[in-house]
Amino acid sequence: MNRIDRSAGYQLLETATLVDFSIDEPIIQACTDGENVFLQVDLMLGGDDEEEPADIAEWASFGLIFALAVYSFADARPRGISDMDFVDDDEFTVNDLFECLRFVTGELRFSSDYIRGRCMKTDISVRKDGQLTLSTRNRGQAALRWLDRLQGKKMLTLV
Repeated sequence: MNRIDRSAGYQLLETATLVDFSIDEPIIQACTDGENVFLQVDLMLGGDDEEEPADIAEWASFGLIFALAVYSFADARPRGISDMDFVDDDEFTVNDLFECLRFVTGELRFSSDYIRGRCMKTDISVRKDGQLTLSTRNRGQAALRWLDRLQGKKMLTLV
């Protein structure tokens, strides 16, 4: 990743760390193959302060989407023949973000399938009312860990 792209990425990540959000109960469904899982979780932007969720969505959407996509990319592994495109120490870039980003029916939407050999299968949408929906396919419950990390919760580690 070049210096300018990395700097922009750091700014987006910093923005994401400034956002409080609440998490609704996740929806977890087995896929038709019985082996994989679909997960969807809705978030509401904002916390105890007086800032409206819609106002937070205006300044935080790009940062939140980028941070969640970075977590998804970092956890993603190849499936099937995508192994030939997989590079272990690769990084998700701001360019990757914009290749997967669309504005559709009043929502900012990120949708990824495979990126450079990594099976991301992650969708994120932010609505103007401050609601964010994160969904994954074939990723287990990894997205819940990403949200915990984004909220600053410590992960358990073996000692």
